[in-house]
Order: sequence, then C-alpha cells, then structure tokens
Amino acid sequence: MRVLMGISYKGTAYCGWQRQKNALSVQEVLAKAWHVVTGETVTLHGSGRTDAGVHALCQPVHLDTHTSIPMDKLPFALNTKLPPDIRVLWAREVAPDFHARFSVVRKTYLYKLYWGPHADPFRTDTHCHLVARPDVDLMRQAAQVLLGEHDFKAMQATGGHVKSTVRTLYRIDIREEGNEIEVEVEGNGFLYNMVRILVGTLVYAGWGWLTPDQIAEGLENRDRTALGKTLPAEGLYLKEVEY
Repeated sequence: MRVLMGISYKGTAYCGWQRQKNALSVQEVLAKAWHVVTGETVTLHGSGRTDAGVHALCQPVHLDTHTSIPMDKLPFALNTKLPPDIRVLWAREVAPDFHARFSVVRKTYLYKLYWGPHADPFRTDTHCHLVARPDVDLMRQAAQVLLGEHDFKAMQATGGHVKSTVRTLYRIDIREEGNEIEVEVEGNGFLYNMVRILVGTLVYAGWGWLTPDQIAEGLENRDRTALGKTLPAEGLYLKEVEY
C-alpha cells in the first residue's frame, strides 16, 4: 500500500529534508518515528528537498507500507513519537504509481520578510530581516516581468543540476501588514535557491536598485550577477504542492 502524508515542520534545527551523513534531517527523524510506530523500515519520498533552515507548512511525503493502522489514526500515532517541530497533518492511501516528487503539477512557496532598524530575536528563525523598508508597489511592478514561462538560469544558485532551467510562474502575490511583507510564488517548478533569489531581486527593486527592465535583461542574458542577492533560508516556507 502506498501512503501519502502531509508533513509540517520548522526547519531551524535540521540540515534540510534529505538525509545526510553526520547531520540531522527531517527525513531521518520521520523515518525513525515510523519505525517506532509500525516496526517497518521505509524509504520516504518528499515532494522536493528543502535546505537547512527552510520550513514547510505542508511537505507531501509518500512511502510503501504494510501497516494496518487506519489512515485517520496514523498522524496521531506518529506525532506522539516526533519532536514538536515536526508534525504529520494527514495521511491517505494513494495509487501505486503515485510519486510525491514526480507527480507534482505545481508548487507554492511563501517568503516572510520584516523591516526595521533592529532585528527581532523572536523572528530570527522564521523571517528575513531588512534594515530598510522596500516599496511594495515597486516590488509588484518588478514581479510582473517574472510571470509566465522564462529561462530562470539567472535565478539558479551554483550547485543546481537540471536538464532545463525553463520554468513557468503562475502567480506572485506580495502582501504588506505593519512592518511585515510576505511574497507568495506559485509555479510548475523551481530551481535551486530560485525563490530566495527571486525575492531578493524583488527587494532590490523595492529599494530602487533594480528596474523591471534590468530584471528582464538579466533573465534574458542568464546573468546571475545582474539580479538580487540570495536571501537567507529562514524566511522560506514550502506552502502547498498540487498533483
């Protein structure tokens, strides 16, 4: 039986989703909890890798199991064996050919920012701090040139290895409340560090450091150095995955 679970986690204490030697990963902790609950040693497949410090509001994960535990009881059973920064939200049986990664149609990421002269110790692990407020209207104008299908090579960090760097962005929503800004990005796929670079580029636009035309030119020339900096991991959240 193939089971799909929705996993929420705060990534601060982990090296990322994927198991690594000499470092604690979300995948490893979840696999150990599964073994304690069911006695099974399983391979967990996530919808994608999240880096160290990145969070997930809902990371879909599939596995193959012979457990007799009902799907509606499984989250509670696992959560009793998990640390408080990892939670199983739901579980359901899926088709044998379903794959949490390869069946993905689109993903939504959320990036959280706040601005002010001093960093807030209570938001250190969950938001990116900016000293100066970016103009949200300028950020929204810049976001328009990123929508649709583009070669996003200029927004891929070193270390990304994919056959094609062409991706389609369906939506970029930018919301401001008080001194917090949230950027929500929906697309059919994302390159290595693409969202963190994308939001960094929008922040530069909000500060008046980049114009929409300069961003479009940087994309066209596939020039990473022409765009904004890579923002830190702690502001990034995997929000939703659609199949």
